Amino acid sequence: MKALEVTGKINEKGKLKLDKPLTYLNKQVRVIILISEEEDLDDQNWLENISLNPAFDFLTGEDEDIYSIEDGEPIKHEA
Repeated sequence: MKALEVTGKINEKGKLKLDKPLTYLNKQVRVIILISEEEDLDDQNWLENISLNPAFDFLTGEDEDIYSIEDGEPIKHEA
């Protein structure tokens, strides 16, 4: 697999707009989005994107469902 670095912006509709058109046509691609550290991702955006990452698909497996509401002790809030 070859790597190609390009720049662009994500618009208000969440669509990626590249700064320059690509010369590769009708090719399947994988996209990795790198956001500069000056621009913080809010927690909700981060959680939504990480939940789509297939690296964490194993967490939905039956083997990972080891706790129930009866496990542990409730957190006691002091007034």
